[in-house]
Amino acid sequence: DKPASFFKETPLDVQHRLFMKLGGSYSPFRARSEPEDPAMERSAFTEWDAGSGLVTRLRGRPALLVSSTSWTEFEQLTLDGHNLPSLVCVITGKGPLREYYSCLIRQKHFQNIQVCTPWLEAEDYPLLLGSADLGVCLHTSSSGLDLPMKVVDMFGCCLPVCAVNFKCLHELVKHDENGLIFENSEELAAQLSALFFSADAFLKLS
Repeated sequence: DKPASFFKETPLDVQHRLFMKLGGSYSPFRARSEPEDPAMERSAFTEWDAGSGLVTRLRGRPALLVSSTSWTEFEQLTLDGHNLPSLVCVITGKGPLREYYSCLIRQKHFQNIQVCTPWLEAEDYPLLLGSADLGVCLHTSSSGLDLPMKVVDMFGCCLPVCAVNFKCLHELVKHDENGLIFENSEELAAQLSALFFSADAFLKLS
């Protein structure tokens, strides 16, 4: 399977416009502090210079993690948030247990993690994938046989992927080749720490 053509890396100026748009409704996308120069416009991840038109990534910004879920009992995971880097976790999708899991998330007292569960317009989803630093797939499949198209879409956006293991996942995700595979929340937390605390990993964060 191949992703649709609109799943691709998102240009930085388009990223900034998307972040500013989402920041109107979701606080994790908003700047932590306002720029001193009134000609500058800032999101949580980017800064735009109105004079030059140049968009740059903020140094010290949080990493942007995206997961698309159907909010079912087959897609569940719990992180305690301790000893993790600064993350904005965006969880998209619709499903029967969305409110249940959203309630569990609100009960967490994360230290370095902000969680956002937005309703995205159809055209914004591929733009968000193409703007993220990491994709996480919690799909396990009730049959254990169907491969997650969401990972194909993430690969189309050149997005690194961490995916929970199940029977036929190896046909799509090759551990340490085109992604990382984890068995449980402890392994995912270790992978996030290794990826985002590493000075050499994810050059997009610099």
